[in-house]
Amino acid sequence: MDKHVAEIVTFRLADGAKTSEFVALMQRTEAFVRAQSGFIHRQLSQGADGSWTDYVIWQDMATAQAVAQSFMQQEFAPEVMAAIAPDTAKMRHEQVLWMMVS
Repeated sequence: MDKHVAEIVTFRLADGAKTSEFVALMQRTEAFVRAQSGFIHRQLSQGADGSWTDYVIWQDMATAQAVAQSFMQQEFAPEVMAAIAPDTAKMRHEQVLWMMVS
């Protein structure tokens, strides 16, 4: 059985982008993400230093990679990308080796 995969995207907001507006924009992606077979969990966080992390758990690597490509084809993608500071976004996919939930 394939292990779950964490998709971790770190970035900073573009100049002029407001936190509340960006969160609302990301909430617009919810229906798309929830509709993907293999979606398990997602959270968005902001660090005290202004860095952001979008953290998604997928059923397996194939799903994570396919959805990452498909995400960029969605109608909201240009607006999401415009709100992120150029050259700050870094995406990686990691195998989840252990997970604890409440």
